[in-house]
Parts: sequence; C-alpha cells; structure tokens
Amino acid sequence: MNPVVQEFQRAELSCIISNTKTANPRIEWKKIGSKETTYVYFNNKMQGDWINRAQLHSRTSLIIFNVTRADKGLYRCEVAAHEDPRIGAELNINLTVHVKPVTPKCRVPQSVPVGKSATLYCQEKEGFPEPTYNWYRNGESLPLDSKSSSKFQNSSFKVDTKTGLLVFTEVQKGDSGSYSCRAMNAVGDAWCEEMEMEVYDLNIAAIVGGILVVTGVLSLITVGICCAYRKGLFVNNKQNGNSYKTPSKPDGVNYIHTDEEGDFRHKSSFVI
Repeated sequence: MNPVVQEFQRAELSCIISNTKTANPRIEWKKIGSKETTYVYFNNKMQGDWINRAQLHSRTSLIIFNVTRADKGLYRCEVAAHEDPRIGAELNINLTVHVKPVTPKCRVPQSVPVGKSATLYCQEKEGFPEPTYNWYRNGESLPLDSKSSSKFQNSSFKVDTKTGLLVFTEVQKGDSGSYSCRAMNAVGDAWCEEMEMEVYDLNIAAIVGGILVVTGVLSLITVGICCAYRKGLFVNNKQNGNSYKTPSKPDGVNYIHTDEEGDFRHKSSFVI
C-alpha cells in the first residue's frame, strides 16, 4: 500500500511479515533517493532526522509523525531472520505528501490603453500536486474564454489554468476593475491580493497637437540660429596681442628701428 497524506499529518508505512521462529528478526528501513540511500531504521534504532518523529509499529511497520514535504519519496523495508531462511524479503513503499498552496505571486498592469494587449500573471511553486488557477474580477469568477459567456462577449481574454496566465488580446473599457487569482489543489487553496487595472482612452488629438507644438518650437529655434549666424553674432571678434598687424607702409618709405627712438621714416632723398 502506497500512502497519500497531507503535510504535517501522520503517515504509516506498513511492512508485514509472516510468522517466524526468530524472536527478533532483523528489520531495516531505508529511504531510496536518486543520488543516495539513507537509513531510517537501522541496528534496532531510528536514525538521523527520524529519531524524534518516527517509530516502529507492530514490529516492522514505520510510522512518521508530522510529515513534511521533504519526507515524500520511496522507502524500502528489509526483513531477515537468520534462524528461518524462509524469512527474507524487501518491500518498496512510495509515500506521497500533499502540500497546500501558499499565497501566489501575481502581476497586474496598473493601466493599459484601449485596444492594446495585456497579460496578467499568477504563479505558486509550493503546492503539491501542482495547483490550477482561476482569475476573478471584482470578486466574480472569469470564464476560461470570454467568448464562452454572453456576459463577456465584449471582451477578448483567455485563462490558462495550468500556467496562471490571463491574456487579453485587446482590452476594452469594461475590462477595468480589481483582479485577484486563486491557486488550488486537492489539499486547499490560496489567493493573492486584489490589484487594480485601469483601461484608458488614447487622446489622439492631444498627442497630435503635442507633436505639432514640439515641431513648431524646434523650427523657431532653427530659424533663430540661422539668423544669428548671418548677422555674425557667433563670430569671435576678440584679438590677442599676437594678432596685432603693423600698419602698411607707404611706397618709397623705409623704416629704420633703433632701441632709443623706435621706428622713424627714412626717405630716399635724405643724405647724411
């Protein structure tokens, strides 16, 4: 028998042997993992994590108290009686632990323009078996497909109960509201908090008007810059000491430079 129990309850793994002349046959319990095998009961006593929360019942059966999700898996009961060669067997028992879902994580867009697509997310990773999902708007359950209900004919959404996605192809004003998601399995359910999604109209006239205003301002700035260049407002008229040019010298005049008097003109007719 493969027991199925809820988390934090009691699980009994039955291992029954026939009558034997051996007063105390050797009993061993093991948990068989994918990478290693762990002793649960060995050398007439519980081992490891099971010391304080497990015990033998009716000589061979194993009882685990306060079962957790970590306890699920394959267990092996091994019985051997040296005085009775007929007794020597192994029994594999699979323990399944059901876990109630925890609060799922949800994502809902705060605002979406009319006609655009939108996706709402709901996910929960603790529950076992894996939970299924349902979406609610303003406390009312949504159908899996909006087209399947006359009440939602004006909408365009689909709900995936396995992934938790609520997908709108084109949102409408009527899709505004408070959304919440429910994750549930055989053990129980859990909800995420309600979140608002607002669907708003796009003001095309305002958008076009804004674009025209920005275009006009950029045009005026461009014209102003061009006019400034034409008037030379951006030309650098400053001169430094190295840019000074000596006045042009008239033809027929030679200049002689002396430290005392500087430059003076010397005409060709001047004779000493």
